[in-house]
Amino acid sequence: MTLLFIFDMDDVLYDYDWRARMAGMTRMTGHSLDELRRRWWTAEGEWAAEAGGYATGSDYLAALEFALEAPVDEAEWVRVRGAAMTARPEAIDAVRRAAELGTVTLLTNNGSLTARHLPTLAPELVEVFGEHLLTSSDYGARKPDPLVLTRVLAAYGAAPESAFFADDMPENVAGAASVGITAHLYSTAAAMRVAIEEFAAAR
Repeated sequence: MTLLFIFDMDDVLYDYDWRARMAGMTRMTGHSLDELRRRWWTAEGEWAAEAGGYATGSDYLAALEFALEAPVDEAEWVRVRGAAMTARPEAIDAVRRAAELGTVTLLTNNGSLTARHLPTLAPELVEVFGEHLLTSSDYGARKPDPLVLTRVLAAYGAAPESAFFADDMPENVAGAASVGITAHLYSTAAAMRVAIEEFAAAR
């Protein structure tokens, strides 16, 4: 049985400072945090993007500019996104261990523009995940919807009992567990590594 290990990115493999990102977006667009939330960080904006609502990074950028009524430079958007991320080496080392035990893949709630730039935003993951740097938008659904997890399983031809999932949000962990995946609520890199070893040993 080939094991499949599925990992979230933000606040699992990286510290993610959302407010720092929003401060950068404010500088770029002139909109306050409240206005950014009202215009884009909504079910019709960012959450729709995370569920695959914009097929390409260019589609995402066009929709973002339309919603914000402001130009958004792609390179600056990437810089602002990346500046809000700090790698967690011990957590990434745990993924390396998982890669020795099976296949590893990323599943982060993000849209197609993030997907386009993941190798730049998360360079520490390129060696570990290779071509398996994927976002929820690649699957047309977002966590905690169990649909996104069933689509991940189908993409890899994996049975739920052979899959392990790590995320920092209880609702996402519950979504994975609801389809039979062994789901780990991230607290520390050390605890995640123990959970990985225990999962593999049980199989």
